[in-house]
Amino acid sequence: MADSSRLLSVKDLCVDFKTTEGVFQAVKGVSFDVPKGKTVALVGESGSGKSVTALSIMQLLPYPVASHPAGSILFNGHELMAKPEAFMRTIRGSQIGMIFQEPQSALNPLHTIERQIGEVLKLHQKMNAAHTKSRVLELLDMVQLPMMKDRLRAYPHELSGGQRQRVMIAMALANNPELLIADEPTTALDVTVQAEILELLETLQESLGMSILMITHDLSVVEKFADHVCVMKNGRIEEQGDTARLFSAPGHDYTKMLLSAQPRGAARPAQTESQVILRGTDIKVHFPKNKNFFGIATDWVKAVDGIDLTIQAGHTLGVVGESGSGKSTLGYAILRLLNGQGKLEFKGRDISNFGRTDMTPLHRDMQIVFQDPYGALSPRLPVTDIIGEGLKVHEKNLSASDREDRVVQALRDVKLDADTRHRYPHEFSGGQRQRIAIARAMVLKPSFVVLDEPTSALDVSVQAQIVDLLRELQDKHALAYLFISHDLRVVRAMSHHVMVMKNGKVVESGTADHIFAHPQTDYTRTLMDAALNLKTRKAA
Repeated sequence: MADSSRLLSVKDLCVDFKTTEGVFQAVKGVSFDVPKGKTVALVGESGSGKSVTALSIMQLLPYPVASHPAGSILFNGHELMAKPEAFMRTIRGSQIGMIFQEPQSALNPLHTIERQIGEVLKLHQKMNAAHTKSRVLELLDMVQLPMMKDRLRAYPHELSGGQRQRVMIAMALANNPELLIADEPTTALDVTVQAEILELLETLQESLGMSILMITHDLSVVEKFADHVCVMKNGRIEEQGDTARLFSAPGHDYTKMLLSAQPRGAARPAQTESQVILRGTDIKVHFPKNKNFFGIATDWVKAVDGIDLTIQAGHTLGVVGESGSGKSTLGYAILRLLNGQGKLEFKGRDISNFGRTDMTPLHRDMQIVFQDPYGALSPRLPVTDIIGEGLKVHEKNLSASDREDRVVQALRDVKLDADTRHRYPHEFSGGQRQRIAIARAMVLKPSFVVLDEPTSALDVSVQAQIVDLLRELQDKHALAYLFISHDLRVVRAMSHHVMVMKNGKVVESGTADHIFAHPQTDYTRTLMDAALNLKTRKAA
């Protein structure tokens, strides 16, 4: 990183936040450079200071609650620290673009795509209407969204996750910035869409000569995409270096932990002759798409269309596929949370026609863990009430003290301190909240659990911990899991059998070993290549 090549130089950056309990040091003496035309990644777990560092570069922190007691941020040789807002407006969007983590919340829901992309051009380049529209169409081509040229009046909610992310990229690149800051640009996307977005960014970087500062906790993305890596922990950079060297020979214990913490390997062996817990035959869930004048459905969305499955005690069936493939709908149909057709047997009992009242007693034995623990846990209840709520419904004869003992044991089973049970969900980290959600399901001692993307929103090290926990609980209680995920590494680490879904149908199924070693369909191979190809960009 020669001095002449530096586009951005951050030196000894410190960020403090004023809180009711005093001053919190979020960033502590961070230094790194971003050369012209290169990609630098800031890597670390949630709370490490990555995004705060990126927002400091853009001067977008909530001042004066946030402050910079020390540090320097040089962009093209010009100091950005403490620059007035009027000056920063000439930099943001013009010379430095930013892709935010969640496009759905970053895009204005009340404005069309054309207006949102065009606004950036009008503000910075004072373009007239004709030139603005021409540039918008050019940008849509650039981010590989030619089909959106006929949908310029579409709103963000009418687009898929990948399309929204491409619109965000178009806005960030509208004025040909020299530096693009990408804050977790692929975290919430399917593996195939993630691969497409990364390939797009690489192509745009090469054609525009742009530098990229990528903020992420996904080490597989970093290995494929970055030239240089900075590993952050608790507001400090613990280690940095060229990507190939850092991944092959990490020097710091924390870096080694992150690299080794990725979910790896295969599921533990399970008994082949164990009891069949769940059997489904020709399961269908169709939603009315269009209705005629009399309100009768004339067209249907076939979310789940003729699925057969069998799950044994102590076994995990992994269900993989892109968003909209029907994975979660299948899980809800099995639990009878959605009405569907087909035959369902639970422990040999036909539950195909069970309604809500019939299913209530069975919900003790059939549980679910949702994707977003923060949204699934009531913010108004302490943990002891959240976990104990099911006991009040299904084991009404338990005394208060016995119920408390069961809650304590459930927390210990998921490796949480039982003394924390009187706290509220917002007082826990994401990984701890997911453990609470698992404890809520396990306290009833079920035999079957639907796990709906239970690790997708978690840091890679926390993902590995949750996978180990779920394996341990399965071994201890001979649990049957339906594991829904688009993360094939986690699926491979958890599943004995795998079912690949697309557009409501099964395109391939079999043992996990066979599916991962010998995928039979192009769709499965595409998923595998996108998720499991670990070649670095330089080696590819």
